[in-house]
Amino acid sequence: MKAQVIKKFGNPSVFEIAEVPKPEAIHGHVVIQVKATSVNPIDTKIRGGVVPAVAPEFPAVLHGDVAGVVVEVGKGVTEFMVGDEVFGCAGGFKGTSGALAEYMLADAQLLAPKPKNLTMAQAAALPLVTITAWEALFNRAKVQNRQTVLIHAATGGVGHVAIQLAKLAGAKVFTTASSEEKLSIGKRLGADVSINYREKTVDEYVKEHTDGKGFDVVFDTVGGENLDWSFQAAATYGTVLSIAARGTHDLSPLHAKALSLHITFMLLKVMNKEQRHEYGKILREVKTLIEEGKLHPLVDERVFNFDEVNEAHTLLESNEAIGKIVLTNEW
Repeated sequence: MKAQVIKKFGNPSVFEIAEVPKPEAIHGHVVIQVKATSVNPIDTKIRGGVVPAVAPEFPAVLHGDVAGVVVEVGKGVTEFMVGDEVFGCAGGFKGTSGALAEYMLADAQLLAPKPKNLTMAQAAALPLVTITAWEALFNRAKVQNRQTVLIHAATGGVGHVAIQLAKLAGAKVFTTASSEEKLSIGKRLGADVSINYREKTVDEYVKEHTDGKGFDVVFDTVGGENLDWSFQAAATYGTVLSIAARGTHDLSPLHAKALSLHITFMLLKVMNKEQRHEYGKILREVKTLIEEGKLHPLVDERVFNFDEVNEAHTLLESNEAIGKIVLTNEW
């Protein structure tokens, strides 16, 4: 079968088309005919050699997010049958198959039926970012009704889902963005207040929107100095969530305010077979929300084919995308 592979770490130009063996179903797994995938920051980090410990062996097939059709079912799988449309974040990491190929071997525990009201491309945009937002907001912060929740990067992959989930939990949702277009999208997704972080300092918007008290929950989806700003924006005894905490930070604000800091690194459970079932369970709940019209994907208007994966990675690293970047399995 055809696949996009990398034989070394590097910039987006390292992708190349290759013929690789088509996978066969094994116990507990299914083979998916891949229809679409999407790009996540972890994919660019693996490609670039930033996190070699979680990278597949060369020649490596990357990308975890997948939407497609089951074409083969392994022994022990009872929840899916040939012909089922599924979605999930099912690999692209060490010890797993990747989605940048015509077919993908996937643990059935990591999959759920594709929402009926989404296209394959839309469905492929959601698994990693939705699981990440769900774990952070519900499993770690346990967001509650009437809490104030600040979510950074309104139109980012995790950010756009987090806004919707926090609103479903009954929180008063605030979000940050850098342009009027992105601020407007944040409002459309459900944010009560959109804040232009280029026009207002943290102290200014904390004073304006919380009377200087800070937010109950702050979700950093950006990393770097934005994590420090999140400490600054959080209320005393508040909670800070992050998905990008690599680096060195001054933790004294956490001590001064008695803050809780939670890190979400979703691929750990993909790599741990004993915990994979949790992600399939989340995605089944997500499917219901989507089909009820309570959760919507935000997909960048530029959709790529698999032979344009280098362009898709370049766009993600430019920080110019609005929503998720998806690729359809066309060559």
